[in-house]
This record gives sequence, structure tokens and C-alpha cells, in this order.
Amino acid sequence: MKRKSVLAVSLFLLFCSSQAGKKSFVKIYFPNGFAVTAELAVTDEQRQQGLMFREKLNTDQGMLFLFEEEGTHSFWMKNMRFSIDILWLDAQKRIIHLEPNVPPCSSDPCPSYIPGAPAMYVLELRSGCAEQQGLRLYDRVAFVLPKNLSGPQNPRP
Repeated sequence: MKRKSVLAVSLFLLFCSSQAGKKSFVKIYFPNGFAVTAELAVTDEQRQQGLMFREKLNTDQGMLFLFEEEGTHSFWMKNMRFSIDILWLDAQKRIIHLEPNVPPCSSDPCPSYIPGAPAMYVLELRSGCAEQQGLRLYDRVAFVLPKNLSGPQNPRP
């Protein structure tokens, strides 16, 4: 009986830990039809971690940061191993600020990158992707967030 209880508790804990570490992704479509699969950063912990310590980001990958409300969300490149493009999007998913080819931080204090207007989302892409795909200010990207997120709503286009 004790063995069954220990096994049941172990399986439950294993299930809970796998659910806690589960990553969510969304497909993001650019105006030219190109799409990237972006990992979602919804919680404070996920947003703080971002792409730190990762080895690379493929051309068809990204990370989308979700915020509860529009604001001037600043980003830095601490513990990054490669350059990226950073795009700030408003609630209508329009690019309101773009920082191309942002290099990793080489010494403290790391510079912060701040948008010129309030943003609801921030999209990080492989360095050079914005230029390769012809992305410009006020271009609109398209994505639908999963309904089970506790982040911002899915405003209609």
C-alpha cells in the first residue's frame, strides 16, 4: 500500500513539473506571408529569462513577449550569445519600434533598448530577419494567442 501511495505521489509531482515547464508557441505571419514560430513569454519569470543563455535562434523562430497593458517595456541583452532584431508591437499588432541587429551585452552595465511609443507585445527575431522580410514601422503582423493565456486579450484586426 505504501509503495502505491509513493508511486501515485511521484507520478503526480512528475506531471505537475512537466506542466509547469511546458512552453507555448504561436505562429506569427508577416505582411509578405513569411511565418515564424514564436515561443511565448507570458509570466514575469519567462519574460526575465527570454532568450538568455540560448545558443542560437533559427530564421523561422522567435520569442513573443506578452504584457498586461501597453507600456514602454525596455529590453537588454544580458547573458545573450547572439544578436537579434527586437520589434515592439502595439495592441493592434503594428510595429511601433524596431531595433535591428542588437548585439549581446559585453560588459556591465548593459544598455537598455526602449521603444518610442507604448507597446503591448515585443517580438525577438534572428538578427537580420526584419530586413530580410522587409519589415518596416507600422507594418502589421498577424497571430492569434491561445485562449488559455492569462495575458492580454486577442484584439481583432
